[in-house]
Parts: sequence; structure tokens; C-alpha cells
Amino acid sequence: MSGDGEWRQELDGQQLADVRQLLLAVRDADGRPEVEPEGALPGEFDGGEHLVACVDGDVVGYAHLDTTGDSFGHQVAELFVHPAHRSRGCGAKLLQALDERAAVGFRVWAHGDHPAARQLALRAGLERKRELLILHTTVEGADWPEPTLRDGVTLRAFVPGQDEDAVVRVNARAFDWHPEQGALTAEDVRADEGRPWFDPAGFFLAEENGEVIGFHWTKVHEATPGRFDGERVGEVYVVGVDPAAQGGGLGRALTLAGLRYLASQGLRQIILYVEGDNAPALAVYTKLGFARHETDVQYGR
Repeated sequence: MSGDGEWRQELDGQQLADVRQLLLAVRDADGRPEVEPEGALPGEFDGGEHLVACVDGDVVGYAHLDTTGDSFGHQVAELFVHPAHRSRGCGAKLLQALDERAAVGFRVWAHGDHPAARQLALRAGLERKRELLILHTTVEGADWPEPTLRDGVTLRAFVPGQDEDAVVRVNARAFDWHPEQGALTAEDVRADEGRPWFDPAGFFLAEENGEVIGFHWTKVHEATPGRFDGERVGEVYVVGVDPAAQGGGLGRALTLAGLRYLASQGLRQIILYVEGDNAPALAVYTKLGFARHETDVQYGR
């Protein structure tokens, strides 16, 4: 494996094209990451630092390090090896370079808990630090009733240019414990408004006395080879309720509103992400028909 060995804050045009082709090959083999043939790379690759690995002039590996880190100060990394170049030491060299570059306490994702990634992490002395579960359900046969709201609470759709700050305020209070979600900013919301998947009609706000007290942000993923039968799939992207407004079934009502909306879009499958140790949320989603489908793991020291 060769290359200039330099971590870069930006990829030039050719590097971006080469990395995209590598990520597309990884997607076709593993089902992720969700990367498109054109346009910007997924948001998780914005900013930070990039390392590109080459063999005989071909890009065979890529690592991204989020130097800003999560809400607890852990820098977070992802690394990928072209399917045609696996089991040749490329992943180990990328991980070594990452270990030398990243701050103490960094975390690295293993999406789908891939066996090769697990072995690589363990050989490097890393431990499982976090499990993020992907839950899944099918729309056919689902019995999702009309949401019931307590007196004085109403639901409406998100209005771009008006509601960003209100959503961020609720989100910060609802997810002050979460490594990533709690750090959401109004700029992040506005950036997502520019992404192809953004749909304000599927972004539900709960209001009481004119104040936003909760929200359910849904998302639709385009068909990805190797995942979910190659179909478009809906996602319960974020459900947030202000702690001062919890109780009375507001979280369940918001969840039902989003599920019914996703079903109305002709989608046959719906997913969501939930922390593996969040027992109350797991209980709620299990009652709504969700079951574990995949597990993403963060490894660290």
C-alpha cells in the first residue's frame, strides 16, 4: 500500500472522484455507506480529515476522521477498504495511521458489525464501546392508529426558515445525553434542508401554547443495492420530546404520526436507529412492531 500518507482537510477533485468510486464499491458489497454516484458525499464525511490509500495508483482504502468529535469529546472515524483489496493488510495499515493521528479516546465505526472489521479492531487492542441498533418493520399488516394528543397539543408540519431554532432547542434538552444528536445546530438543520431526502411534510412538530415541545423528523432512503431488498425505505429519523413535556403519550403520538406518513408514501419497510442500552425506547418500538435488523458498533480503547 502506498500513497502520500498525508491527512488532508479537503479532497481535490480527482481524489473526491476516486473516493466516491471506492465508497460505491463498498456500498455494493456491504450495503453501506449510502453514497450517490454524483453530488456531495454523505454528511458524515463533511469536514474533518481524510486519508487516501493507493496501490499501483489505484485508490484501495479511505479513512475519515471527525476531528470535532462527539458530544463527549471522542473523535470519531470511519475507514473503508475496496472489496477487491481486502485481506491484504490495507485495513490494518489504515487503522494504524488512524491510531497515530487521532486523539486519545477516539472511536471507530464498524457498520453492520462486519466480522472482518471486528477482528481488525480486536487485533489492534480496541474494545466495543457502543452499540447502535438498526430496528426494522414492514408496513404490510401494521396497525398504527391515529395519534391521540392530550388537550392543548396540536401537530403541524415543519416550516423551513421558521422552525430551525425551536427544533434545536427541544433537541438539545431531549438529547443532552446523546453522543451526536445533542450537538445538533440550526446550521445542521438548514444543511439537511438542502439534501435530496429532506421533506418538510414528513417533519412533524408538536405545539402547546404556541411553543414547540416535540418533533418527529422522518426520512426516506433511496434504494441501495444489497439492503432492504433493493427498495426505498422510510426511517424514524429523530423523535424528540422536551423533558418538561414528557408524559401523556406525546412521544408515542409523534412516532405514530410519522409512521402513518411514511406508510402513506407507498413505502413497504421502515427502520430506525436506537442505542443498544436504551431499554425504554426499545420496549416502545418493539410494541410498535420493530425488531433488531443490524448492529453498528463503535470500537475504542
